[in-house]
Amino acid sequence: MLEPNGPLSPEIYWRRRALAIGVIVVALAIVIWLVTMVARGGDSSGADNAAASTTTSAESSASETSSASSSASSSSASATPISGSVTPSATTTAVDQPAAQPCPDQSLALKVTVGQPTYRVGDQPAFGTVITNISSAACSRDLGAGPQFLVYTLDGQRRLWASNDCNQDDPAEMKTLKAGEQLSYKGTWFGTTSQPQCAGDRLQVPAGAYMVVAQLGAVRSAAEPFNLAS
Repeated sequence: MLEPNGPLSPEIYWRRRALAIGVIVVALAIVIWLVTMVARGGDSSGADNAAASTTTSAESSASETSSASSSASSSSASATPISGSVTPSATTTAVDQPAAQPCPDQSLALKVTVGQPTYRVGDQPAFGTVITNISSAACSRDLGAGPQFLVYTLDGQRRLWASNDCNQDDPAEMKTLKAGEQLSYKGTWFGTTSQPQCAGDRLQVPAGAYMVVAQLGAVRSAAEPFNLAS
């Protein structure tokens, strides 16, 4: 390093040089510190933005999941069967949408069944029926009241009971059946007589041979015989 030259003593010149070097070092340190703080501030802002975005996305996803769950819960329903009435069975496959042309009677077929061939007087015989769309195209039909079951004497001369005699306030319910699709219903008979509009007394039917028929509009099933034993 060069020796200081001048009118003043060398010690003074050395002190001035040390002071200048110190000022330069301090300035450099301040500049480095400022650059570091700016860089950290940018990274922190980016991280905050990313965290905010992630939180918003998570909250939105949770809200959508909760909404979907609530919708599914509110949309699910179950029918409570009323003893003595006609109700759809668990094997129903038709959909609740009137998206097809109305089903004419000739496009439907009914088959009736009896729970067992013989019941005792006082029992409640169980009946079932299957509606089949026998046409080649989907069609819709009001099945709110469902098909009705009718019990006759075995010779068919006397009607003893019909499931719709005392159940006439069922709301309309359109069902669409695809070609070949089936819809099942079940019914229970109390073993007593009935009349249209639920008129008259309901009397216990005595032991004997009887038959049941399922009917929907003008469509009737073949009769199925059964017995009431004393």
